[in-house]
Amino acid sequence: MGRRVIITGGASGIGAVMAARFAALGDRVAVCDLDAEALVTCPAEIAMRADVTSQSDMEAFLGHVEAEWEGADVVLSNAGIGGPAGPIETLDFEGWRATIASSLDGTFHTCAWAARVMKAQGSGVLLLTSSTSGLWGVPNRSPYVAAKWGIVGLMKTLAMELGPHGIRVNALCPGAVEGPRMERVLAKEAAAAGVDIETQRGLYADGVSLRSWVSADDIADTAIFLASDAARHISGQAMAIDGHTERMT
Repeated sequence: MGRRVIITGGASGIGAVMAARFAALGDRVAVCDLDAEALVTCPAEIAMRADVTSQSDMEAFLGHVEAEWEGADVVLSNAGIGGPAGPIETLDFEGWRATIASSLDGTFHTCAWAARVMKAQGSGVLLLTSSTSGLWGVPNRSPYVAAKWGIVGLMKTLAMELGPHGIRVNALCPGAVEGPRMERVLAKEAAAAGVDIETQRGLYADGVSLRSWVSADDIADTAIFLASDAARHISGQAMAIDGHTERMT
């Protein structure tokens, strides 16, 4: 029987691709997501609607997984939103809070549970989805950048806390990922910068050494590697999957 793999935000975007890829390896996959419609077609043994910012929702989801599986081998804290774009003085506090909550509060709920069950079993892998924005400052994206930098700091701390218990913790830091979510981000950023979408799109590729975007499968490839025994000595790392970012937009 395959590994027990949990993915938050696993019914769409990067999360859905990771869920499909782990399932294709024969792993047992559990996902939660806010999109109930997307959950219907998700290739997961357990698929539940849950808001990662809600402690009660996450207790219900993770409690169900624990009752069914009695633990977890790989946990991917992937859920998050892009948040508002614009100069900080134009942003409202609610947009800021929602962005921080989706990435950091959701990761707290997920990791607190994972730490408990993985310590009890003496093994496990935690992968937290950050971003290259978690390694750089990005004009007009302060809520998202703050959230993703927070993820990297949390990852570093958890790698120290959990390493002695046989648990590895790393962060995935995607660059510009092709897909509908990034199209929405481009529209927000273009509006904030006063340029057209294609100009904004070109800035991303121009700032990368390989002059290209990445795909969700590229992110999944890295997640699969980091979750494997081939990466058994890799922990505490912010792994950029971005073609080498030279500058942010």
